[in-house]
Formats: sequence, C-alpha cells, structure tokens
Amino acid sequence: MGRIFKGQTALRITLKTFVNLEGIEKAVIKYRKPNGTSGDFSAAVGDTTQGVIFHECIEGDIDIPGWWAFWAYVTFSDGRIAAGQTAKVYVWQEGR
Repeated sequence: MGRIFKGQTALRITLKTFVNLEGIEKAVIKYRKPNGTSGDFSAAVGDTTQGVIFHECIEGDIDIPGWWAFWAYVTFSDGRIAAGQTAKVYVWQEGR
C-alpha cells in the first residue's frame, strides 16, 4: 500500500473481520485519531463470507496527520457484536 495523506479522498479503508457477516444489522469502522479523538465511519459489506467491510473516504474524513487506529465493529440483528483487531496506519502531511 502507498502512503495515505491528510485530506485524501481517493481512499477505501478495507478491514477483514474473520466473521461471517450474514444477517448483520450494522457495520462501522471505528477510529482513533492521532489527537486522541475517536469516532466511526459507516461501512458497507464487501464480502459476506470472508467478513470484509469497507468505507469510501470523503472530504473531511482523514483530517489530521499522524498515527491513526482503525478497527471493525459489527452488530448482528440478534444483538451480538463483534469487534476487530486494531490496524494502525500513518497519515502523512502532503509535501513531506
């Protein structure tokens, strides 16, 4: 994977949950920014049996440089939840 830059919108964040996603109610990609704030991006299912979810970034999503943490969080229709392992990614300032 190439470098990711602050403000980049030609970016798809993809995570594999290793859980069959049949019958999920909701999937999000949670994040923690370098400044400590956290939140989540809505996610779509890319592959149900392989447990792949993704988010297509839009303007304002990747808004500060530094180390970001991303992890999957899936809610099933029967109330069960599954959280994924954290992936850490460095976001660069353009021109550096």
